[in-house]
Amino acid sequence: MAVLSLKRKLSILSDAAKYDASCASSGSSRRDSVGGSGVGSTEGMGICHAYAPDGRCISLLKILLTNFCVYDCAYCVNRVSSNTPRARFAVEEVVDLTLGFYKRNYIEGLFLSSGIIRSADYTMEEMVRVARTLREVHDFRGYIHLKLIPEASAGLVNDAALYADRLSINIELPRDESIASLAPEKDARQIRKAMGAVRLGIEEASEPARVAAPPKYAPAGQSTQMIVGADGALDGEILSRSAALYGAYGLRRVYYSAYSPIPDTTSRLPPARPPLAREHRLYQADWLMRFYGFEAGEIAASGENLDLEVDPKHAWALRHREAFPVDLNLADREQMLRVPGLGVAAVDRLIALRRQKRLRLEDVRRLSRGLKTSKAYIVVDDWRPTRLSDQADLRPPPQQLSLF
Repeated sequence: MAVLSLKRKLSILSDAAKYDASCASSGSSRRDSVGGSGVGSTEGMGICHAYAPDGRCISLLKILLTNFCVYDCAYCVNRVSSNTPRARFAVEEVVDLTLGFYKRNYIEGLFLSSGIIRSADYTMEEMVRVARTLREVHDFRGYIHLKLIPEASAGLVNDAALYADRLSINIELPRDESIASLAPEKDARQIRKAMGAVRLGIEEASEPARVAAPPKYAPAGQSTQMIVGADGALDGEILSRSAALYGAYGLRRVYYSAYSPIPDTTSRLPPARPPLAREHRLYQADWLMRFYGFEAGEIAASGENLDLEVDPKHAWALRHREAFPVDLNLADREQMLRVPGLGVAAVDRLIALRRQKRLRLEDVRRLSRGLKTSKAYIVVDDWRPTRLSDQADLRPPPQQLSLF
């Protein structure tokens, strides 16, 4: 067997990690390495850019420990039956790469996942060794995100949580029966059990300490990823599953990854990927559930897909014309958040301003970016929309979605 160079390993294992979307590092306080200054970002193999809620661009070294895998998940390019180039990092190589990139200000942290080699416990132990070595031997204070293996022992999951800022466990697919069919070595109940154990650990660590403060336990919480378009689940069903996951396991994020066809796959999978716009609309709908007070069933019924031409909030408004126009001088925050074109920050700014004066159209223009959309749905002192004849008048023209 040929010995691969470190650069070649990095090329293979960073490319293999690109299918994992759940690598945003929001939710954790920024750490500075000892003797270090500010952290920048750059381009390079294995470096992904995520964005925190405050708009900061965060660079992570995103790699697999190995893309060897004993599992045979039909949708995964790294499955045991796949004919793909294989590579494996030693623990020390991952540590050295992370430290080298960090000290050069290329990255702010590490996102580490892996295929399953030998067993779940063996693989998880190797990943924990990476995090432990970084923290204890090198006093690494950067961000660490570890992808948990649900079948790993509770002790290893606990160790991972003590060294990592965030943990994630992939739910894989929206339907349990799809997991059983397409990922036969995985068990949907075991995945949920592992999520529950992480939530319990996070809650116990956050309880007020009577004697000594408990150690930090995954302080940035846990997330998951769901593949969209690999089975027959429609968007309403996907959103209902996401809502249940948020409620049951206190997840910080559910990430949606559009299914991507891979070579030599089974005929049980679709021959083409779903439209990228579908993934985009699911993220928008997810945002509405987390920050705007929408229920999953309001956005899309279980037997429906989201409208690809109109964002989910605007689509809801078109279906509920009776709720509009909203008087911004009188409406409560929940009503204002349902107005197309008004975001959370804009609504809060408008509420603060109306304590001082009556709102006018110029105030909305100045405090929000979506006046062109929101004008048809609002009333202020100097503006009331004219009566529109049908929904076609309110639908925005089709536009090409940006790739960036």
